Amino acid sequence: MKLKKIFLTSLVLGLGTLTLAACSSKSGSTAKQDIVVATDSDTAPFTFTGKDNKQTGYDIEVMKAVFKGSKKYNVKFETTEFESILPGIDSDRYQIAANDFNYNADRAKKYLFSDPISLSNYAIVTKSGTKYDKLEQLSGKSTEALAGSNYAQTLEDWNKANPDKDPIKVNYVSGQTGFTSRLQDLDQGKIDFIFYDQISSSYASKDQGFDFTVSQLQDKIGSEKDGKEYILFAKTDQGKELQAFVNKRVKELQKDGTLAKLSKKYFGGDYVSDLKS
Repeated sequence: MKLKKIFLTSLVLGLGTLTLAACSSKSGSTAKQDIVVATDSDTAPFTFTGKDNKQTGYDIEVMKAVFKGSKKYNVKFETTEFESILPGIDSDRYQIAANDFNYNADRAKKYLFSDPISLSNYAIVTKSGTKYDKLEQLSGKSTEALAGSNYAQTLEDWNKANPDKDPIKVNYVSGQTGFTSRLQDLDQGKIDFIFYDQISSSYASKDQGFDFTVSQLQDKIGSEKDGKEYILFAKTDQGKELQAFVNKRVKELQKDGTLAKLSKKYFGGDYVSDLKS
């Protein structure tokens, strides 16, 4: 009898252990993977800090829509300086970069790009009464730009290609210097123009109450990728998985009209329906 009791007790304990192990395994298999999206929250209308200090903007809301209902991923957003976004991707502190990123060859060597999520145009912002719509008109003029941005690179490339012309004077600013500060410098006459994208320039000028002229660049520069906005990932297995997941969802959101709805809300027009990879 005593041996029977010992056997039954051992059996119950063994079954309990197996049950706990099974529950633990099941729990582990269904746990969502945290994905951190990095943004500077200072590139309106793509990303900015809205009411109640919450991050919002086109890029943020697209990312929320992409991951909505995901059984595998739990998306989070973190604000950092612009210059820290890609180094954060390198170190795996962040898994996604969403901050009005454009394509360039140097970035493509290090990072994976999503399918485009919006299409804007290069634009030159000037004080009312002055209009520039070609790069050659900027010869000898001054501006401010973020180091490493496509806009700065375009101006640098023009200077290199035109050594006989007065160079465009590019004063580099840090990620802590928001676009609004550059608009203020333009308004105060500290710089002659700002070279940026048409969506952001038009939005910010109107939002801040500046009387500026925003002229679409007439020069044909770059490739068919120019003007398109992308989400960036690390060149890792996880990055490839995220790229595939995001691309699939972006196609669905474009097809069901979600992207167009967000574009009209944040950009004031449809900058997405005609997008192609």
